[in-house]
Amino acid sequence: MSVIGIGLFGCADTPRLGMVSALAASPLVRLVAVAGRTRGEAAMAAARLGCAAVNGYGALLERRDLDAVYAPLPPESQAEWIGKSLAAGKHVLIGEPLALNRMEAAMLVAAARMGGLLLMESFAFPRHSQHAVAQRLIDEGAIGELRSFTAALFLPPPLPSGMSGVFPSEAGPAPSALGRRGALLDTGVYALRAAGLQPGRNPQVEGVVLHRDRDTGVDVAGTVLLSTADGRIGNVAFGRDRLLARSNYFAQGSQGSITLPLAFTAPPGVRPVLRLERPEGVEERTLAADCQNDALVSAFATRILEGGDLIGPGEDILRQACLLDGVREIAERDRRQ
Repeated sequence: MSVIGIGLFGCADTPRLGMVSALAASPLVRLVAVAGRTRGEAAMAAARLGCAAVNGYGALLERRDLDAVYAPLPPESQAEWIGKSLAAGKHVLIGEPLALNRMEAAMLVAAARMGGLLLMESFAFPRHSQHAVAQRLIDEGAIGELRSFTAALFLPPPLPSGMSGVFPSEAGPAPSALGRRGALLDTGVYALRAAGLQPGRNPQVEGVVLHRDRDTGVDVAGTVLLSTADGRIGNVAFGRDRLLARSNYFAQGSQGSITLPLAFTAPPGVRPVLRLERPEGVEERTLAADCQNDALVSAFATRILEGGDLIGPGEDILRQACLLDGVREIAERDRRQ
């Protein structure tokens, strides 16, 4: 097998098609079929993508020419279809977050491991080469001993239902109505995922502040304080309540700091800037352009084709689910007091 055959769950015309475009463009992937809620919906999407149309997700999983599925479904409905996909023997690239809690995530990760299948969340930003450059500088001691890290992702409020607007396909979450989803699951998951970029670190939640809409009670922004066993401190902030976007990662060491101003949202073709600040001065390095969606698709397909690590992505999923559970538990505890 030189390429993997992939089926798509859903065919809405949303910014998440940036990932679909990456799948369609990859030399390691063949788009086989797209499933829609109706035959007409699937047919229109299939015509755009040049693949077969399938009426319903269940029918998609019955196809024997699929090795994997991409399922950017709402978190509340993902668990059911992840489970069914794994039971059908399909590898799964899933929209983030994969599950609403750690128990749900653990069950799905266990099912994937029992079946020898790859289950991976579609967090693309860590695949951008700028993060590898930053990590290499940290490992080389460019900023001394790492002491703290900060990640922030703020995007404008969601557009009203039925409206559309410009939104970079590489910019992470799509601007759908928050509804009961809330900012934690919309942008907070990205900032929390950045907290796990340091190898071997398992941050724990120490404190949470969630800002909620007065009318709906849905969280629209938040801040989370984290710590690691070796004494490092982390702070992540997120929200969908500001007109000016913010998308950065900041690592503070004993002898300097590193800042990535486009940590989550570097579009293809754009050369991001890394800011390295030390006692001797400030240096701004213009890094290579990259396409993080392409890199994610390549990593997903290569692991399947070459029999690579199927365990690591599951550990990332469980770590992320633990952080989400911790945020909710502390936020709810503080709300009751």
